[in-house]
Amino acid sequence: MDIRRIIRNYRVINAEDTIGEIVANFELEGTGRARRFDHVLITAVLLLTGVGFVTLYSASYSFAENFYGGNKWHFVSHQMILAGFGFFMMFVISHIKMETLRLMIKPAILGTIVLCCLTFVPKLGVTINGASRWIRIGQWSFQPSEAVKIVLPLYLAHIFDKKQEKLDVFTEGILPPTLITALFFTLIYLQNNFSTAFFVAANALVLFFLVGLKMRYFLSATVILLPISFLLILTKEHRLRRVISFIWPEWEPLGAGYQVRASVLTIVSGGFWGKGLGQGTRKIRSVPEIHSDFVFASYAEESGFIGVILFMALFGLFAYRGYCCALRQTDGFKKLLTAGLVTLIVSQALMNIAVVAGAVPATGVPLPFFSAGGSSLAVTLIACGFIINVSREQV
Repeated sequence: MDIRRIIRNYRVINAEDTIGEIVANFELEGTGRARRFDHVLITAVLLLTGVGFVTLYSASYSFAENFYGGNKWHFVSHQMILAGFGFFMMFVISHIKMETLRLMIKPAILGTIVLCCLTFVPKLGVTINGASRWIRIGQWSFQPSEAVKIVLPLYLAHIFDKKQEKLDVFTEGILPPTLITALFFTLIYLQNNFSTAFFVAANALVLFFLVGLKMRYFLSATVILLPISFLLILTKEHRLRRVISFIWPEWEPLGAGYQVRASVLTIVSGGFWGKGLGQGTRKIRSVPEIHSDFVFASYAEESGFIGVILFMALFGLFAYRGYCCALRQTDGFKKLLTAGLVTLIVSQALMNIAVVAGAVPATGVPLPFFSAGGSSLAVTLIACGFIINVSREQV
């Protein structure tokens, strides 16, 4: 008997299996037949990451040289380390059976809740400009709200698939996922991170919609959430100033509205063909912290309208292959998870671009694959690992 066939056919049976059995379930070849990945999807991920690194270096080298001891590579080197971690996790996750990954959802939920709470612990949590969003260990910091972006869709896809027949029963099918979503929203909001809290909740609603929830629940949620959202905006001065600056740009041109106005002018200055890689000038002094949430302005200045079209095409290709993968699935968990994670990444990119272009009020949502901040890149690559896993087909 072929020993390799025996190893390939080894399966995890239930949740009581040992760690050794779960490790044994790590496989590269499926159920005795070769499995293939969506190479177009993987290529899109690699291209987005590569273009993101080039853009980040071009946008950040001047700032890094002036404020980090002449080290032009400060932000890129930090990003590369976390990208390495992200790619490693993407590889591992893409090769583990989904049934095994589902066993880890409950511990992941509990662990993420604990991490979100740790941001409020003195000396461990880091508060910057009134926001307690980070955990610092040594020289490294991590933003737990980024982990929520993966863990919450995982949980929702799992619970909706598990309780598909009970979705008409509010207390059993709808209340548990609603409470978990509300808990994460509250924890992130208390970190003074309303934009991420809103973004996480909005993407959760996408999964509520995709599972076929009746419209009366959405209408009820709208009636409840709209006044609450307005109240949350009005209770913080900086949020209110951003909204007023968006509605009336001339109100505070050198204050709350300065960064967005400067960003729009930077995008426009790129023209049709752009100024060329590394040749952007407005990025150096005009847009504060352009290497972070406003990095798209630097990209547009140097690549122009043509570059923006190519950028949209690349994200469009990623979205197309991701949604095609979701539509092919017959398993409810895989379909919901893939659709949720693809929507998460694409909607985050669209929201960031809308902010940078002045189409919506300013938020703190980073541009996937591009913005400085290793937590965002690592989490994005891990999310891609789940999508790539589902993309595998029997051939």
